[in-house]
Amino acid sequence: MSIQFGNAPCSWGTIEGFGEGVPADRMLDELVLAGYRGTELGDYGYLPTPVAELRAALTRRGLTMLGAYEGVYLRDPAALADGQARVLRVARQLRAVADIGDPDWQPLVVLADEHSRDHARSQNAGRITPELALDEAGWRAFTAGAEQIARAVMAETGLRTVFHHHCGGYIETPDEIARFLERTDPALIGLVFDTGHALYGGGGSQPSALLDSLRRFQERVWYVHFKDVSAPVAAQARQMGLSYQQAVGAGVFCELGRGVVPVPAVLRELEDSGYHGWITAEQDVLPGMGEPLKSARANRAYLDSLSPANPAGGMG
Repeated sequence: MSIQFGNAPCSWGTIEGFGEGVPADRMLDELVLAGYRGTELGDYGYLPTPVAELRAALTRRGLTMLGAYEGVYLRDPAALADGQARVLRVARQLRAVADIGDPDWQPLVVLADEHSRDHARSQNAGRITPELALDEAGWRAFTAGAEQIARAVMAETGLRTVFHHHCGGYIETPDEIARFLERTDPALIGLVFDTGHALYGGGGSQPSALLDSLRRFQERVWYVHFKDVSAPVAAQARQMGLSYQQAVGAGVFCELGRGVVPVPAVLRELEDSGYHGWITAEQDVLPGMGEPLKSARANRAYLDSLSPANPAGGMG
């Protein structure tokens, strides 16, 4: 199976509780126009929730459902039941459309910390220091909760769970990612490696550091997000002390090939490691930002320039 490229609602301004961008029908139409054949679910309720409607929306566009992001406040055991219920609600949606599109792909539950919940983490995204990390009790609750949710997802739907390291949340820096992976079952939880969050969350802008992180975590990478990072905006965000949301609003995640993420080198590393399946190109924007279709087309053209594209939206 070759590597194929999808996109997601966050590239059209519907992003993890920060608001809704363009209407869902338009987003899906533009995603296809831009050359992608896979999508993520986005915030629950953005795409149709009735199963028949969701299946129809994907089928008539020839789209594969790649996965669904859901944030849970994992450090607090009291929040786990509600979080697990929300994740299972999303997992059922994914299971209901798993037979559409690519027969070699099963959608993934993309579990993350509920970022921006704790002010200190959100305010210091991109410049996290050790004193802002979880304490031992927090680590125990966080990892136990993640494993509990992944087991529940597997038991009810048969789907796998990947964890999304994320700026503004509790697993952001390379050392935090490493500790999370060390404390969770590798048969139960994989990693979605997000190039933008890895670079910005690493507190620097060195491409070599990003590649070091990818190699460090390679055995747990089950899924990949391609984002690029604007070095000038990242530097400004750190200097001005911008929060995670403010940095996104300032354009820290730019079009692919316009930032400092070494996308060609990352792609080569993934291919050399035997990664196959889907990569989701994302350019996180807040509602109303930019020109999503134009950027999605530019990102697709950039990816195509790295290797000849095949008709299925992948790489030859």
